[in-house]
Amino acid sequence: ALPFQPVARERSGHTAAADGQFLYVWGGYVSVADHEVFLPNDELWLYDLENGLWRDVCGTVPPAMSGTCGCIVNEELYIFGGCCDDGQTNEHYSVNLQDERFSWRRVTPRSGSLPSPRDKLSCWVHEGRIIYFGGYGHKLLSEITDPKSFIVDEASWAEDIFWGWNNEVHEFDTERSRWTEPQTFVTPAPRAAHASASIGSKGYVCGGRIRETRTSDMFCLDLNSWTWSEIVSSTAAPLGRSWHTLTAVSDTSLFLFGGLSVDCRPMSDGWIFNLESKGWTEMEHQNKDKPRLWHSACQGRDSDVIVFGGSHDYILLVDKGHCNDALVFQTQPYPLMRLCQDFIASHASMFQSQILCLPPKLRNAVQKRTIFFRPSRKSQNVE
Repeated sequence: ALPFQPVARERSGHTAAADGQFLYVWGGYVSVADHEVFLPNDELWLYDLENGLWRDVCGTVPPAMSGTCGCIVNEELYIFGGCCDDGQTNEHYSVNLQDERFSWRRVTPRSGSLPSPRDKLSCWVHEGRIIYFGGYGHKLLSEITDPKSFIVDEASWAEDIFWGWNNEVHEFDTERSRWTEPQTFVTPAPRAAHASASIGSKGYVCGGRIRETRTSDMFCLDLNSWTWSEIVSSTAAPLGRSWHTLTAVSDTSLFLFGGLSVDCRPMSDGWIFNLESKGWTEMEHQNKDKPRLWHSACQGRDSDVIVFGGSHDYILLVDKGHCNDALVFQTQPYPLMRLCQDFIASHASMFQSQILCLPPKLRNAVQKRTIFFRPSRKSQNVE
């Protein structure tokens, strides 16, 4: 029998990033007795993309937070911003993923100015640099110099501190540990809880919350020239939404999943955006009964998208529907090797003797996939 394996607890507003071998999950929150409770900040969870098993590890800690932005650069996981018990932050941390102690460190810049505190932002990685965009946070009144880049939330202020949405672009050079704020052109409206993805030197933004509305507009930022362009869809676009995800699945396509609709409905639709035709195509998938918002989505093996966690309820009212299952979306045809491995692994009892005769590397790969297809894994909420 398969021994008990730990599974990351249900959560929303967490950070996730993948490196081709593991999905790394940190932070987020759950609801306990009508209170929001942050998940333990000394846990970093690893999900093996081949066998689907979780492994939890520990380290020294950033504050417990949700709404943090995370990414991997040169085998280092970086997190920035987020919301803790004291509100939005602009703290920056990293952890070396090759160091089995998984020791976090606070990132202290050598030059440049930190962005203002914010959460529900997004980021891209390009040539060792992390480019952060947007989010919801607060500034001093004296810091609000351009109403086009920071829209004040008229419901949230305290003395000379104002909360609101921004469309700022901030760049962090991981090698030089330096912050800069490049000048960009033709910027999209300030927003938060949007979705983003990057392909090559292009960063894409889709939708998000702008004041009281939610949109599905699409913008592209050239990460070399710092020029924005709006991508006008050639087809009917998905409904406007926030708290959704956008994942690059090929050199010319992006996968959108879930989110919270304009009428505050959790969504389970999946869409492919073709960057060449500039058209949306709704994708059939087996998770239509699993709406998600404020989840994470990362590219897995062979253009799979791994969606983890999130909520299946409107969290601003209910906030009890947090999830911890990993949903796998196949967005591209699998290569022949993957099809063969999966077929053998899913019928392992028929091929026991043949599996043992395979070359060691192939045998190990098939045996890892065998774990993924074992029926007992269904009790671990991994699908």
